[in-house]
Amino acid sequence: MTGLLGPAEIRELAARLGVAPTKKLGQNFVHDPNTVRRIVTAAGLTPDDVALEVGPGLGSLTLGLLPVAGHVHAVEIDPVLAGALPETVARHAGADAARLTVHRADALRIAAAELADPAPTALVANLPYNVAVPVVLHLLAVLPTLRHGLVMVQKEVADRLVAGPGSKVYGIPSVKLAWYAQARGAGKVPPNVFWPVPNVDSGLVSFTCHEPPRTDVPRQRVFAVVDAAFAQRRKTLRAALAGWAGGADRAAAALTAAGVDPGARGESLTVEQFAAIAASAPVGTPAAK
Repeated sequence: MTGLLGPAEIRELAARLGVAPTKKLGQNFVHDPNTVRRIVTAAGLTPDDVALEVGPGLGSLTLGLLPVAGHVHAVEIDPVLAGALPETVARHAGADAARLTVHRADALRIAAAELADPAPTALVANLPYNVAVPVVLHLLAVLPTLRHGLVMVQKEVADRLVAGPGSKVYGIPSVKLAWYAQARGAGKVPPNVFWPVPNVDSGLVSFTCHEPPRTDVPRQRVFAVVDAAFAQRRKTLRAALAGWAGGADRAAAALTAAGVDPGARGESLTVEQFAAIAASAPVGTPAAK
């Protein structure tokens, strides 16, 4: 893997473009080639993979992905960075540059049709801290061709994404990611590999996509149950789901029908159990629609 950007190249490129990383866009640029190599290796890409990178920034990770993936889609919201990326890649990646498509777009709003040629199979990205979870969930929802991925996020967020039932940090992100994929932690990344240096550690999350736990209930209905269950964590599910079901008694009936104790709390349930509750929504209530 050659042509990666180091600290000097990152700062020179940023200065030439007049780019100053902003908190608003959650920009922290990786300037350590060894970290890029680590991410690419952990992603397990093959030439058959079409990688989707969100927030390529100055191109550090992009240059690492191009030699190992069949194609790379880079989605960048910053117009200056999106405009400069093809030139940077052409200068450092040689013939591999032909396999890059840059999209000046918001990853939270991008649709499958915009990424269809060729369709992405792997999400590999250093995600902006402030939108990491919504971006991952949106892309998994709109890109059924995704098979696996590796994302770098704030360590605290990484812990939540991979948490299992019963964990103190298990919550909405944990359950919703589990609907789409099996996730695991893939290591910690120190702050000093970024510019500017964040005040928190980062974490790598690896995931492998699978079929939804159930196909007889819409995802949106399941996610509505999840949102309600965790809105007030200290409440029992009978109480927490009362608004969703149209009353505490209706909630208890749905829980019992799903084989779940009405006195349990959301943090103890698996995604399969949330799906079962959604499928048991009382007929005639908004929750059943």
